Amino acid sequence: MTSFLSARGVSKTFGNSASGVLALSNVSLDVREGEFVCLLGASGCGKSTLLNMFAGFIPPSVGELRLRGEPISGIDPRCGMVFQSYALFPWKTVRENVAFGPKMRGAGRRERRDIAERFIEMVGLSGFGDHYPTELSGGMQQRVTLARCLAADPEVLLMDEPFAALDAMTREILQEELGRIHMRSGKTVVFVTHNIDEALIMADRIVVMSPRPGRISAFIGNELPKPRNIDTQLLPSYARMKREVWSHIAGDMAAMRDNN
Repeated sequence: MTSFLSARGVSKTFGNSASGVLALSNVSLDVREGEFVCLLGASGCGKSTLLNMFAGFIPPSVGELRLRGEPISGIDPRCGMVFQSYALFPWKTVRENVAFGPKMRGAGRRERRDIAERFIEMVGLSGFGDHYPTELSGGMQQRVTLARCLAADPEVLLMDEPFAALDAMTREILQEELGRIHMRSGKTVVFVTHNIDEALIMADRIVVMSPRPGRISAFIGNELPKPRNIDTQLLPSYARMKREVWSHIAGDMAAMRDNN
């Protein structure tokens, strides 16, 4: 497998080596270009820690992370981050928020507007360009956040449970939308979730992580047909895959209880 984004023997300790907390232990992962990978596991298994290291927000204690073969040694503009919170500029319109990245790159006013309109349309918000974030629902604000990230044209989308705060119906809609956007844009995506159904709907490959300290316990390829939606959950293959994923998570949790 050609590695586009990789972690090699990565461990992370918070605090000093004697009394610190080991959050990740000897994690190695290769992500292909254009792949949608879900990091799945219970709270406390280091999913967000690994994502933040890919973003360059925190360094590993041991090991290294690379993008296109180059070390990730700090915050990298090639990686775009989408958090649970919407992190929009409340004083800017939807169009101005989405155009912020191109503006920082030096794009002219006409180019910025064209880019913003393209991604506003891509996330299904045509007609809302002149609205402010406070005039939008939570789901719509998260669409704007995604459009702004895409407009900045990162090579990798890093997404930390971006739909966790949304109601179930909006969450399912945005899962389908993100799947469609991924197929259309071809972006590489690393997506953190603790929801098995979300991982099965979204991912090309599921990376199951075990807690305390965080380790990778399984790699599971997702062969469910695309595009995926709520009807995908009716397929017999969906039920089989869900049982397989759950068996790894349940095994990890049982092992953790036995060791405590």
